[in-house]
Amino acid sequence: MNSLGIDKTPAETRVVVAMSGGVDSSVTAALLHEQGYEVIGITLQLYDHGMALQKKGACCAGQDIYDARQVCDRLGVPHYVLDYESNFRQAVIDDFADSYLRGETPIPCVRCNQRVKFRDLLQTARDLGGDVLATGHYVQRAMGPAGPELRRAVDPNRDQSYFLFATTPDQLDYLRFPLGGLEKPAVRAHALRFGLEVADKPDSQDICFVPTGRYGEVVQKLRPGAVEPGEIVDLDGAVLGRHEGVIHYTIGQRKGLGIGGRVDSTDALYVVRIDPDRHRVVVGPKAALAKPGVLLGEVNWLGDALPEDGLAVQVKLRSAMAPIPARVHAEAAGLRVVFETPEFGVSPGQACVFYEGERVLGGGWIQREAQILAA
Repeated sequence: MNSLGIDKTPAETRVVVAMSGGVDSSVTAALLHEQGYEVIGITLQLYDHGMALQKKGACCAGQDIYDARQVCDRLGVPHYVLDYESNFRQAVIDDFADSYLRGETPIPCVRCNQRVKFRDLLQTARDLGGDVLATGHYVQRAMGPAGPELRRAVDPNRDQSYFLFATTPDQLDYLRFPLGGLEKPAVRAHALRFGLEVADKPDSQDICFVPTGRYGEVVQKLRPGAVEPGEIVDLDGAVLGRHEGVIHYTIGQRKGLGIGGRVDSTDALYVVRIDPDRHRVVVGPKAALAKPGVLLGEVNWLGDALPEDGLAVQVKLRSAMAPIPARVHAEAAGLRVVFETPEFGVSPGQACVFYEGERVLGGGWIQREAQILAA
């Protein structure tokens, strides 16, 4: 059994590496090549070349494709570029635009992993005869009593488990994450040791197809005519002002409301609900943001069967937050999650991810229709 858990020698093991052109995936390929594995690099082209070259700091762009190829040339391994522009547009970008129009706050990076990298790319890796698909994600895969488990990365500042909650057991069986046990400085040190030109390349920060960070402009371009102005109202329905489209607002937003921003002299106004059907943005005091729990759809469960009385877990409702205690219950339409104490700023379209210690138990998407649960 080799270090990847395959009953072959490294030289007999074909590893397909998803290469974005960044330092993480480049070091992943280099480490596996150094260990003697047969490495094949694959980069996804998600934009046409003309547009991609303008998107500095975004993954899978023109410069990134060039960087990935340079790394593979240095290692002496094959490198292929796959045109996934159509797949990405349908599975990620269109979903992003439609989600905002529904009054949600989407996470396109999760959809990309779920629908492109770990579905389409994974199948391509199998078609190439790969024994495994390796990525540069900061997450760990470990064998448990019932098979492979998904666990948080060693480096808490780099952990990407929140974005990989939709990874299925079958996918997890085929995937490998060589960087999950490393911290970022060690990865950059490996890049310098291997002489990779991307050793000092900055990490991408923005959503790859929204490098400016102005999401509303992207939605308006993708769905011309679909963005309608409407009213900003308080919890009682009193009109406080006007807006140019619900896509410009998110749950918990306080700045840029354009209506003075305060309930009174001490309490600020926040976006507490978005009603896309009536083109309304509802605002109120911070206390109105507190939610006792959520209902989830499109659930991916990686744990054991849920007990009838539910299961105590830790959950994350946003990638950057610390896990909080909650209890999860099975429902006919998905899962019901009740927080130990009310949580603020719960936003439909975001993910709720379950943890049991370091293990990831899966997660689901917060539903707009059932965002507010009775205490």
